[in-house]
Amino acid sequence: MRGTGWSTREIAQLAGTTLRAVRHYHDIGLLAEPHRRPNGYKQYGVAHLVRILRIRRLTELGFSLSQIATMQDTDDQPVAALRTLDAELAATIERLQRARLELGVILRQPTPAELPSGVVAPGVVSTMPQADRSFIVVLTRVLGADTMRAWADMLRKPVTDPVAERFNTLPADADEQTRAAVARDLAPYVRTLTAENPGARITNAGTRYSAQYVRQAVGKALAELYNPAQLDVLRRTNRLLSDPHD
Repeated sequence: MRGTGWSTREIAQLAGTTLRAVRHYHDIGLLAEPHRRPNGYKQYGVAHLVRILRIRRLTELGFSLSQIATMQDTDDQPVAALRTLDAELAATIERLQRARLELGVILRQPTPAELPSGVVAPGVVSTMPQADRSFIVVLTRVLGADTMRAWADMLRKPVTDPVAERFNTLPADADEQTRAAVARDLAPYVRTLTAENPGARITNAGTRYSAQYVRQAVGKALAELYNPAQLDVLRRTNRLLSDPHD
């Protein structure tokens, strides 16, 4: 039998892989080059077959080719590497199980994927303007856990005050009189919300951010999401709420 062997195509077929894979193993140093026949063709032996099957088995288990390169062929069972992989797989399974639980909640109570579960009640989020939903997303990234819980409590209730709809539909070119009227009517509504949800005040409490960073992030979001007339109404409303005589 000496002098016989398998060609590259034959060894790939025996190992249940492809010519390309065998050549790649050679290129990255995972598989030693075989002897060549007098005609120049490669001649693979049993050791090559065993090596290729070992590589395939370890990759099926989840090892990368770079990890396999660090293992010794003399290790029938690379115990330390297997234990490390087992721990990584356990962590992955746990993460996927958490993801499935969240997906289950979303499927039962559909909410936009960008919003954390439970922040806005499904029946409420479906009626919210896109700008409001996007603004809430920004808040979830910059507010502390306690503040966000206060916002979640507030957002579970549907908005019924008609002044909110007037604000949401306010055109960018709304005149002075219209903006003033909306701000005047919006101020009592906002005052009531503030009184009922004192914990929803936007601050940097419970975050790693400075107060200035939170203010700037919220300000940028407002400027991008709302039109000039709406922004003017918000400024007017804020002034009305700050007026000690109001």
